[in-house]
Amino acid sequence: MDCLRRTVELLRREAGCITAMSAVYESEPWGFDDPCWFLNQAVILETNLAPHALLECIRQIEQTMGRVRMNDGYHARTMDIDILLYDHRVINTPELVIPHPRMTERMFVLQPMAELAPYLEHPVLHQTMAYLRKHCSDRKQIHPAIF
Repeated sequence: MDCLRRTVELLRREAGCITAMSAVYESEPWGFDDPCWFLNQAVILETNLAPHALLECIRQIEQTMGRVRMNDGYHARTMDIDILLYDHRVINTPELVIPHPRMTERMFVLQPMAELAPYLEHPVLHQTMAYLRKHCSDRKQIHPAIF
């Protein structure tokens, strides 16, 4: 939990104003086996950074938080920050894809997103976060974290 608090502090300091934060959720690993569950949280960030500049800022924060990037599939990491949406923009570059291409497949993303912004529409699918959560095929367990 301290890791999430520190990351939120760094986002505020380096990237912009956090206007809302979801509850923290604990979820089973997705895409690989690991005995440890993961903590997940969504935030709404108001930023003056352009999308690619925001991505660079996030990578710096992840590095500060101890993340080491490996390109060999899914694995545990100290911190993973994703840009899920950026206004209603659609971006598709080698470095950055927005909306996040797998967000609709992951309950650990949709649960906190639907909590924060249930009526926010996905800019490509034109469906709300609440609808996407309700129809998500991911059956991995997720529940509010208790500290």
